Amino acid sequence: MSRILILDCGSQFTQLIARRVREAHVYCEIHPPASTLRWIREWNPAGIILSGGPSSVTDDGAPTFDCALLDVAPVLGVCYGMQWIAHAEGGAVVAGGGREYGRAEVQVVEPSGLFAGFDAGEKTTVWMSHGDHVEAAPPGYVVTARSDRVIAGFRHAEKPVYAVQFHSEVAHTVRGAEIIQNFLFGICGCAPDWTPGHFIDIEVAKIRALVGDKHVICGLSGGVDSSVAAALVHRAIGDQLTCIFVDTGLLRLHEREQVERTMGRHLGIKLVTVRAEERFLAALAGVAEPEKKRTIIGHTFIDVFEDASAEAGKDAEFLVQGTLYPDVIESVSFKGGPSATIKTHHNVGGLKPGMKFRLIEPLRELFKDEVRNVGRELGLPEEMVGRHPFPGPGLAVRVLGALDRPTLDTLRQADAIFMEEIGAAGLYGKIWQAFAVFLPIRSVGVMGDFRTYENVIALRAVTSTDGMTADWFAFPPDVLGRVSSRIINEVPGVNRVVYDVSSKPPATIEWE
Repeated sequence: MSRILILDCGSQFTQLIARRVREAHVYCEIHPPASTLRWIREWNPAGIILSGGPSSVTDDGAPTFDCALLDVAPVLGVCYGMQWIAHAEGGAVVAGGGREYGRAEVQVVEPSGLFAGFDAGEKTTVWMSHGDHVEAAPPGYVVTARSDRVIAGFRHAEKPVYAVQFHSEVAHTVRGAEIIQNFLFGICGCAPDWTPGHFIDIEVAKIRALVGDKHVICGLSGGVDSSVAAALVHRAIGDQLTCIFVDTGLLRLHEREQVERTMGRHLGIKLVTVRAEERFLAALAGVAEPEKKRTIIGHTFIDVFEDASAEAGKDAEFLVQGTLYPDVIESVSFKGGPSATIKTHHNVGGLKPGMKFRLIEPLRELFKDEVRNVGRELGLPEEMVGRHPFPGPGLAVRVLGALDRPTLDTLRQADAIFMEEIGAAGLYGKIWQAFAVFLPIRSVGVMGDFRTYENVIALRAVTSTDGMTADWFAFPPDVLGRVSSRIINEVPGVNRVVYDVSSKPPATIEWE
């Protein structure tokens, strides 16, 4: 099987490179730039991609590589990767001066290699995000593309070493997927043989080898991620798996009943329900800071899993989690890479130190849509794989500030109305994620000729493909009007409803 090695120089877009490679049905893995040359040779990649990153090649501690890397396999440098190649091979890299952020036009100088299928002199729209730039290509290199301001691409005259200054992996680069596929198939000679079925086969083998005859528990939330992770692990080890559903008191309206009904009908896996509302709410009492909330929730989950495992008489050694790549990249740098932390996810950066479980996270390098495809391949019904995402910390990160039971009940009612109206309007499948948020403010209103001073609910709905970027959903005004009217009239203590029209970035999808 052909496989591509991606060395992560710290870009928030690194996993998008992997996404584009996988979309072309080629297997790939992301590893840190500190990976040794010996290990890389033994890994035997068909090609190597050096990602972008926030560093300057002249910074102390900036990602760097042995120049012999350029002789191991075909190489594609992207943004910082291009700058490193230029710097290492004797070209000129200039800090600042050629900054470009956002869309730019690039003219193709050489319509071959990465630009096979383009016309000479053709202009194409790309996505730039760089401060430094390559002022002069290294000796022995040929410029293949230019923007109005910088060298946008070059290649080695003899070796299969290529680079682009723009981000070919980002959707805003109009022919970016084509450029990546030119590298995969035209330059590296890869075969398009990696599919959801192939992924399942690989992960099942890994899980069986890791677990042996040990017992495993899965923290099952009923969401897409944990359900697919549970089904995948169950395929690997069968009755060695016990799923534990924890009612934290932070769930949506009727969530526990729905999960018990759906999981029992479709997965055929042993499910233990733990009622832990009091435990979680006591631990969170008076806590307003979102990172602290996430940490408390993560630690309390582990305590509950450890207790439940012991009570079930299984004394499990492994814990399955439905962790996805957006969780990882926003919490900690990927596999030791230099990516910046955005926020801690309870199941990544918020895990309890010294917990007794060893983790199994079979979906850790996948995006949500890829997880859904794996779920379909496993035979899960669309009502499960098509569900909107729901965060592990639940409503704790949708109540801004400290939370209590009355506040949670208010939010649950508002959220249920919002989702009911989205479904009635036939919009559920067009939205990536939708939810209500309880704001820590009050506003003046008039209800029945009386002055009110009550709570504000914010509504959030976004479109996305992978959760890494998102745009707000343009509701028909009449739908928002019905939602607002129903919430104000049916949910006690609310007199104002607002709609969030922020994109990600600069905002995140969740408010905390």
